[in-house]
Amino acid sequence: MQLEIRHDRTPLDAKARDHIERRLGFALDRFSRRIDRVTVFLSDQNGPRGGQDLRCRVVVNLPAAEPVVVDATEAGLAPAIDRAAHRARHAVGSLLGRRRSYRPPD
Repeated sequence: MQLEIRHDRTPLDAKARDHIERRLGFALDRFSRRIDRVTVFLSDQNGPRGGQDLRCRVVVNLPAAEPVVVDATEAGLAPAIDRAAHRARHAVGSLLGRRRSYRPPD
């Protein structure tokens, strides 16, 4: 599983990168053999005005499937990452569960 982190004017230090890698690693580890790439987009929606405006978008690319895209917007970077990782885990699990239980008509 390849992980790519992109950010838009949001300062990103080594601690934040480590948090992203750790949280997504824990969330998606059980699916890692079936995931091609995970891209994380971080942005500050309101700039310096503050408020719940830090957005984390996670795009999970699976072979032979549409990408799974989840968003989370929170006041802090860590909570946004945590919520997006949680949502990604559930979305990927649901998609792969539907694929496994699908039987084509005879």
